[in-house]
Amino acid sequence: MSRVRKRRRGTAIVETEEGILVTAGRGGVFILPGGGANKDESRTEAAMRELREETGLHPHHAKYLFRHVGKVNKSHGHGYFQDHHTVCLVKATGTARPHHEVKHVAYYKHGSGVRISGTTREIIERYYAYKKHGRIGQKRITIVNRMLEWLTGTGRHTSQGVTDDYQFYD
Repeated sequence: MSRVRKRRRGTAIVETEEGILVTAGRGGVFILPGGGANKDESRTEAAMRELREETGLHPHHAKYLFRHVGKVNKSHGHGYFQDHHTVCLVKATGTARPHHEVKHVAYYKHGSGVRISGTTREIIERYYAYKKHGRIGQKRITIVNRMLEWLTGTGRHTSQGVTDDYQFYD
């Protein structure tokens, strides 16, 4: 195999009550909004820019979640590439509508029937796992905070020592 080109990609997760926003071109396979970072642009900035360009939404906050390395793909020209995603949880206003190369927008939930790519599935599953285990946006509770809560009787602890009273998002 020839040299694999690393593509820097910003990827946005926009979660709503309807599900996670996904987009599709003509092929009909849905992916998370995002795209390549321009020179001198961070991948988080790229995720927000691409979300705006692809859906018309107005992103106003992005929070870094994790990095995800996709599988190696054959490019349309010569050689191979591999996407290196910086995945961000993005808050945005407006109504998502297809723009530019995007022909469809949908909201993905497990069992929804929306056909998503393998990489998108991996990223969403990883996001749900982080969310389930309280690793995203949780307030850190120090041993001193735990002792104070125990002494004062405030807060309800889970098995990971995180209170149910804390909000999930910032």
